[in-house]
Amino acid sequence: AGERLRFELNPDEAATREHREVEGISFLKRRWRLEVAPGPGVHSLFLEAPGRGVGATLISAPPRAYAPPEPEGRRWGLFLPLYALHREAEGGAGDFGDLEALMAWTRAQGGHALGTLPFLSSFLDEPCDPSPYAPVSRLFWNEFYLDLEKIPELAASPEARALLASPEWQTWLKTARRDRHVDYRGQMAMKRRVLEHLARAFYTNSGARRSDLEAFRKDHPQAEDYASFRATVERRRTPWQEWPERLRSGGLGSGDFAEEARRYHLYVQWQAEAQVAALAQAARDLDLRLYLDLPLGIHPQGYDAWREQGLFAAGVSVGAPPDAFFARGQDWGFPPPLPERSRAQGHAYFRAALRRPLSAAGMLRIDHVMGLHRLFWIPRGFSPKEGCYLRYPAEELYALLCLESHRARCLLVGEDLGTVPPELRPAMARRGLLRCHVASFELRPDGQAPFGTAPPDSVASLNTHDMPTFAGFWEGRDLEDRHALGLMDEAAWVQETRRRRELREALEAYLGPGEAGGDASHLHALLKGCLSHLAASEAAWLLIQLEDLWGEPAPQNVPGTSWERPNWLRKASYSLDKLQILPRVLEVLREVRRLRP
Repeated sequence: AGERLRFELNPDEAATREHREVEGISFLKRRWRLEVAPGPGVHSLFLEAPGRGVGATLISAPPRAYAPPEPEGRRWGLFLPLYALHREAEGGAGDFGDLEALMAWTRAQGGHALGTLPFLSSFLDEPCDPSPYAPVSRLFWNEFYLDLEKIPELAASPEARALLASPEWQTWLKTARRDRHVDYRGQMAMKRRVLEHLARAFYTNSGARRSDLEAFRKDHPQAEDYASFRATVERRRTPWQEWPERLRSGGLGSGDFAEEARRYHLYVQWQAEAQVAALAQAARDLDLRLYLDLPLGIHPQGYDAWREQGLFAAGVSVGAPPDAFFARGQDWGFPPPLPERSRAQGHAYFRAALRRPLSAAGMLRIDHVMGLHRLFWIPRGFSPKEGCYLRYPAEELYALLCLESHRARCLLVGEDLGTVPPELRPAMARRGLLRCHVASFELRPDGQAPFGTAPPDSVASLNTHDMPTFAGFWEGRDLEDRHALGLMDEAAWVQETRRRRELREALEAYLGPGEAGGDASHLHALLKGCLSHLAASEAAWLLIQLEDLWGEPAPQNVPGTSWERPNWLRKASYSLDKLQILPRVLEVLREVRRLRP
């Protein structure tokens, strides 16, 4: 328990702020000034009066999110999903060691940030859902990205070393190198066999490292519960909603799962925590900000949905209403939190989910920041056309963002794209959250001034992971795809295709004809011109999608689809080893470095 403060308050001395009658009941809003202000933090407030008492949560937070004490100037960084990153010798999806190597290379080029997608825990067996925006839990990391070579038990496990050197492992690597898509299920199965050997080596002869595991368990008290849940899922092979009532309501016992599976999940979470902490320290040592993302949703069959059943609305999912881009609207398939239940808990789950990426990030993007104000609810059995918005206590959530960002010394960025309520951007500016300025959204069919103005308090980029690449945008692949999928009706497709042609013509008129040498050279010259324009802008940060620099035409994700498109699967066309020496990549980064020294 922390410090206890006690004050005597006289109702007659309080200024009445507001008076309302609601259903015959009189409500007064009054303000007292406390003799001693509580320090920054989340406090329990109790008001006691003769015959009654009431409690509430009191949030004492800085008025604005964290900002460096000294201006850092206009900076830039790179972006690539971790699963897309791969080494020439490995071939599978990237790991935390690869991410650290890309951080070092980014900093050597003059960049001060490296962005990637969330690497929170996922279902990669049965079920298998690799989406970084449908985590099993927003409280735990994904063991899929562990760097096996950096786990101490490897030296003590001849079985693990033998498997890594075996013909079977080499055959799998050879297959992975050829595949343009990540085989999550296959790679996780192979990796798990090694990790199980390492876990057995630890539990058989833990020695001095036993105290490290105990420290992890103390710092992460839910880790045991999480491990038990994952082990139970593996035994039952059914969604938790179909379990017997005792298990469904959270009562797991030792007979409900295999003990070795529980110990495995505890072990890999411990190792993931250590490797992510090392990654964060490496970023600080490099003077580079690791740019992570706080996903809005959770997997409906995951740990958080099971453990926090009282917090999430049953029979409802979050989505978006129909618009010009999605004629049918969108249903994202995850449950929304109940705002009043979250308030009653002091927003404890929101705080815990926020602290997870903040423990590693130097910059944190709040996915769908509009969700601080409102979420679009779609009842089960209804279409997105029949959903409605529900409001959330935005000021309380902003206060927690500001408080935790100062504790972590982390910049906050709001993903303010799509249908934006009018109060959002003034609230972000007041609270010190950076905006997202996405040039593709801001383009105008004006050959004299095709670009919108990037605000100083923004992270500027050409696109995002949910949008077509620059090459795909230029070729109109996204419009053709959405039309083919039925996500865009005929009239909208015709209108958007015409507008896209006008935007291309405006960019060519503004940037010039570019270089001779064919379509690829022309496209590269236009890309360089666009990025040079953004680099010269007043935006605080410029984020460059690495894949744009070599003209990748395919997107990483097509919103509004799941199995219809290979979302979250595509590996980068070039390995980490090769992209570092690509002339096209180095040429653009030299120009960006010149404009943002």
